[in-house]
Amino acid sequence: MWDSIFVLVNVVAMAAWAMLAFLPRRPIVMAMVLFLGVGLLCLAYLLMIVGMHAGMVDANRLPGAPPPNFLDYNIAGLRNLFMSDGGVVLGWTHYLAFDLFVGQWIARDADNKGFHRLVQLPFLFLTLMAGPVGLLLWLLVRERRARAASRD
Repeated sequence: MWDSIFVLVNVVAMAAWAMLAFLPRRPIVMAMVLFLGVGLLCLAYLLMIVGMHAGMVDANRLPGAPPPNFLDYNIAGLRNLFMSDGGVVLGWTHYLAFDLFVGQWIARDADNKGFHRLVQLPFLFLTLMAGPVGLLLWLLVRERRARAASRD
């Protein structure tokens, strides 16, 4: 089951990223990225975490692993959560949803600031692959552009 969910959330995310990167940024496209991409990933995350927390969904725990405690926010607690296929897919879906949301914000921001789509692609790719790195680099570039524009 978890393998299928993993594939499904990846297909949703990759389709949304492809739309964001390569289709014209018309309102319908951006709405599809937001609601059919980010929204579906968030819904999948919600269903997984509620199902796992309520015991309705088997997280496929590794042998000997204690039950997951979603309120145990420390290294040991997170390690315990990720000692299951369900925990890994849950965490991965979280990354996919937030990285896509950030990618869409970068794309809108870049469009509003007049950055060519080809210039945007490396930032979008970095955000997909390593979210905080892509976001940080975009923030640095956009700030430089804003400062240069304010001097003119």
